Amino acid sequence: MAGILSVVGTPIGNLEDASPRVRRTLGEADVILCEDTRVTARLLSAFDLHVPLVRCDENVIASRVASALERLEAGERVAFVSDAGMPGVSDPGQRLVDAALDAGLPVEVVPGPSAVTCAVVASGLACEHFFFEGFLPRRHSAQVARLGELAQVPGAIVCYESPHRVAATLASVAEVMPGRRVALVRELTKVHEEVVRNDAVALAAQIAARGEVRGECVVVIAPPTVEELEERRHVAASAGAAPTLEESIREGLAAGEPKSALAKRLAKAFSAPRAQVYDQVVAAAQASANGEP
Repeated sequence: MAGILSVVGTPIGNLEDASPRVRRTLGEADVILCEDTRVTARLLSAFDLHVPLVRCDENVIASRVASALERLEAGERVAFVSDAGMPGVSDPGQRLVDAALDAGLPVEVVPGPSAVTCAVVASGLACEHFFFEGFLPRRHSAQVARLGELAQVPGAIVCYESPHRVAATLASVAEVMPGRRVALVRELTKVHEEVVRNDAVALAAQIAARGEVRGECVVVIAPPTVEELEERRHVAASAGAAPTLEESIREGLAAGEPKSALAKRLAKAFSAPRAQVYDQVVAAAQASANGEP
């Protein structure tokens, strides 16, 4: 009899957010695949659980899939967790779930906290529709380009950001969408949880004046008004047809954008698999180096 893959959401700050089902599932697992064994070991210690841990972050998950499927086929219970929150939401996990389902093996999701939904609610902004971006590109030019694409989304935009880069990211948001309301949601579920809201320009200045920002951050950008959306669509139509993926790859390489970052940005923009886009980026870079058109 096959085992089961349990994708388990874990607390993003407050350990009391772990449900009885989360604790039971982790305790009953034969092995727990996790992003960082040290982080998950601390979580298990807090719950007085003792289960073998295997590192399974985004750098090694591809090499762990086969052994995980073997464990499931042998009848073992395999749990998968990220460092915090729901695995697969801007965290590793999708590849393993996909492989298990393709192999006809049972998968269950054990719900837990998610910074995305918590931030959407805490922001107080209109979020009947929202687009989750995850992490924006780090380079300013690529970040501004991606925000320009996101500005045409008819809904709120939710982004993750590190405390060290959040001031620069808010400055980019102010540059591209100066008229939007924006919320910075910080340290969710923790003692120093904070929500700071303002228009984009004022919020960027406010956070820049702080100097140091601590804790993981979520940026929530309010939806565009009907007038803004129509204006952006008119500008885009006036500019002519949008560039193709191939054209965008050539433009990114010409601008000096790193291949991995370019592939990640364009995979999101064109809703294409990142690995496929990366292969095209590498091929285009090689062709350019060989003097091919």
